[in-house]
Amino acid sequence: MTIKNEKNGSTLKLIVEGRVDTSTSKEFEEKAKADLGGVEELVLDFTQLNYISSAGLRVLLSLQKIMNKQGSMKIVGANDIVKDIFEVTGFSEILTVE
Repeated sequence: MTIKNEKNGSTLKLIVEGRVDTSTSKEFEEKAKADLGGVEELVLDFTQLNYISSAGLRVLLSLQKIMNKQGSMKIVGANDIVKDIFEVTGFSEILTVE
């Protein structure tokens, strides 16, 4: 998994590539939360994300709770596999997926 971050004013875009699973979710959470100070819009670009496990979903829920207090969060570019995971788990009702 690799994460690239692009900050533009109060918008933070995280480009996540590879897999977010049990072995990478802690790194994903640490990197995502490290840059949230002053962020009003968090954009997670999942164009290159191949898979997300329940551990990754837990991180998304934690990020969503933070962003509910300071702004908004959306996921863009998720492939059909990742979207299906959101649907099956009910996360499509919690998260903004474009």
